Amino acid sequence: MEVILKEDVNKLGHRGDVVKVADGFGRNYLLPQRLAIEATASNKAVIEQMKGSAVRKSAKEKAGAEELSARLEAAELTFERKVGENDHLFGSVTSSDIAHELEKQGFTVDRRKIAIDEPLKQLGEFHVPIKLHREVTSHLKVTIKSDDPNYIPASAKVEEEVAEVAE
Repeated sequence: MEVILKEDVNKLGHRGDVVKVADGFGRNYLLPQRLAIEATASNKAVIEQMKGSAVRKSAKEKAGAEELSARLEAAELTFERKVGENDHLFGSVTSSDIAHELEKQGFTVDRRKIAIDEPLKQLGEFHVPIKLHREVTSHLKVTIKSDDPNYIPASAKVEEEVAEVAE
């Protein structure tokens, strides 16, 4: 089945592309979600008009994403979590946690745009990529520390032991 995408679809194509998909995927997902329309001769003519408006819309979205990116680059998030041996966390910091914390600071970012492959499960400082637009990716500084103020990181314990052995 050939369809014309009305929106960007991950791993399939961008707005206005004519793509060939499995019949079931087109009928059961793309068409009901209004992500695509069937590729008929009349729809192809309509798509040419949509491409013009899509270019204008994309430029506007990109400008907004660049502005948000500049503000996000200056932001920093700090999470306090319970810590076990070797600086491993009980629990983790997920994209949902990051999105929720950003919302508290006044940013509106969808959690699916936060590009971490797996949850953060270690203490430390991380630079998390946030894909705001097809062409705009921002990096957010995320720091994870222990909720126990008397906690000594494992790396500091090793340094103390090395210093004792050297004496």
